[in-house]
Amino acid sequence: MKYLPPLNDHNLPYPDTIHPIVVHFVIAMILFAILCDLIGYFSHNYRLYEVSWWNLFFATISIFIAIVFGQIEAGLAEAYTAVESTLNLHTIFGWSLSGVICAVTAWRYVLRSRDPKSLPLPFLGVGVVLVGLVCFQTYLGDLLVWVYGLHTVTVVEAFREGTLQ
Repeated sequence: MKYLPPLNDHNLPYPDTIHPIVVHFVIAMILFAILCDLIGYFSHNYRLYEVSWWNLFFATISIFIAIVFGQIEAGLAEAYTAVESTLNLHTIFGWSLSGVICAVTAWRYVLRSRDPKSLPLPFLGVGVVLVGLVCFQTYLGDLLVWVYGLHTVTVVEAFREGTLQ
C-alpha cells in the first residue's frame, strides 16, 4: 500500500472524478448520432449518416474508457448501505449498455458498408430505444452523485467519521 498514492478528500488518488467527464462525452456522441440519423432520414441529407457513423464509432471506444474509470471510482467510493443497490445496477447496466452500443455500431458498420446513403427504419427504431437506455443509465448516475453524493467531500468525511454506514 505504500506505493499507492494517498486518497484525497474525494477518496480518489487524483484530483476529481474522471468517469463523469468521459461518460458525458459518450452520452453526447450517442444522442448526437441518433439525432443525425433521424434528421438525415427525414431530410434525405445523407451526409449526416457519415457524421452519425463516426460519433457511434468513437462512442463505442470511449464507453470502455468510461467503464474503466467507473470501475476504479466505484471501487474507491464509500458505498454505504443505501447506495449499494443503485451502484450495482448502474455497474451492471453500464456493462450491458456497452454491449448494446457495440452491437448497434457493428450493425451500423454493416449497413454503411452495403449502402452508405440509406438506413432501414428498424435501425432508427433501435436508435430511439438506445436513447432511452442511455437516459436511464444517466438517471442512475445522477442518483449516485446528486442524491447519494458519492465522491463528494461531505459524504467521504461522514463515512470516515463513522456517521454514515
